[in-house]
Amino acid sequence: MNELRLENVTIERAGRTLFAPLSFSASGGTLVRVAGANGAGKTTLLRALAGLMSIATGKIHWLNGGNADSLGLHRVFIGHSNAFNDSLTPLENCAFSEGVIGHSVNRDIVKSALAQMGVAALIDRRVGALSQGQKKRVALSRLFAPSNANAAWLLDEPFVALDVATQRLLASHIEAALARGTLVVLTSHQAVNLAANSVLDINLDEPMGDAR
Repeated sequence: MNELRLENVTIERAGRTLFAPLSFSASGGTLVRVAGANGAGKTTLLRALAGLMSIATGKIHWLNGGNADSLGLHRVFIGHSNAFNDSLTPLENCAFSEGVIGHSVNRDIVKSALAQMGVAALIDRRVGALSQGQKKRVALSRLFAPSNANAAWLLDEPFVALDVATQRLLASHIEAALARGTLVVLTSHQAVNLAANSVLDINLDEPMGDAR
């Protein structure tokens, strides 16, 4: 089970501290909702949690069963960018990204992941030719790659560009992940109700960056 712990974390951008020292802990099965005004640092925080940027002060601990620090394979970040090469198909993109981390996937595995977001039929379409909604659904299908089976989910505005039916589908996937013990950290400007046994709200607008 993944566990996340932050100790007095601050992040700077262009020489400005985005929020005051942030400390909290969350274990598997917890929904961590990060709120804040535009520019408060929500996306930046998620990118730091994903290991994609450095922090100014403090420590971020990703723990596996409360023991040793985990590697990046134990968390998957879905941000505003689809993180795919527009010149390649979903199949080719997935094969490449999985290969980079030492995993091999075949067509059936990729098709199964895409099917979770209802886009299996797009497996051989060039990503650059897809609509924004289709690109977002293809990107979200990374959550279901075999390498992410035990990963924490870091989702930055995951419901943007999705129609109502697909928003419901994604919400059901998030709820199922939480129920099986996945740690989910997300930002969202949209009011989407998610069932979770444990919820932690982080408001980056609060003076001391307190979790509540």
